[in-house]
Amino acid sequence: MSEVKLAADTRTEFGKGAARRIRRENKVPAVVYGHGTDPVHIALPGHELQLALRTPNVLLTLDIEGKTELAIPKAVQRDAIKGHLEHVDLLLVKRGEKVNVEVYVHTEGELAPGAYLLEHVLSTLTVEAEATHIPESVTVSIQGLEAGASILAKDIPLPKGTTLAIDEDAVVLQVLAAQAEEAPADAEAETTEA
Repeated sequence: MSEVKLAADTRTEFGKGAARRIRRENKVPAVVYGHGTDPVHIALPGHELQLALRTPNVLLTLDIEGKTELAIPKAVQRDAIKGHLEHVDLLLVKRGEKVNVEVYVHTEGELAPGAYLLEHVLSTLTVEAEATHIPESVTVSIQGLEAGASILAKDIPLPKGTTLAIDEDAVVLQVLAAQAEEAPADAEAETTEA
């Protein structure tokens, strides 16, 4: 898990106009909350935050007016067309604290020979992990699986200190037999007449 340090400025202005002014300065409006504290409205450096958020479940060390806080991204809002950051919600965490997060499920290996399709029923897995040791993803082998095979949440190997936070019998991946398309009835009639 990567940890990124960012300097944050507190905000005193709110609303659309204030948010636009912050974005023109190449910063991103954000709010930090958690642990029963009042929400703190901040502005973060846009480019550094964009790079940090490329890593799933990144741990951010925020310097807010000389006070250091640990936080993880809870919600990220992006511009629908341009893709730049509009606003970020951050959740305060403490070292040693357990948090529930979603991690991506990656596959390795090849299915058995034949016309099989792999269906990702769940593309992420909800796990509980220590805030400073959140895995970026989990990997599961699909080597040699055939139609009808499925991988349950409990079958996926998790890193040490990480536990499932969903039903262990939830289907994550399943292998399906590919269906051949049937020729339309009109096409069959035309070939028999010719």
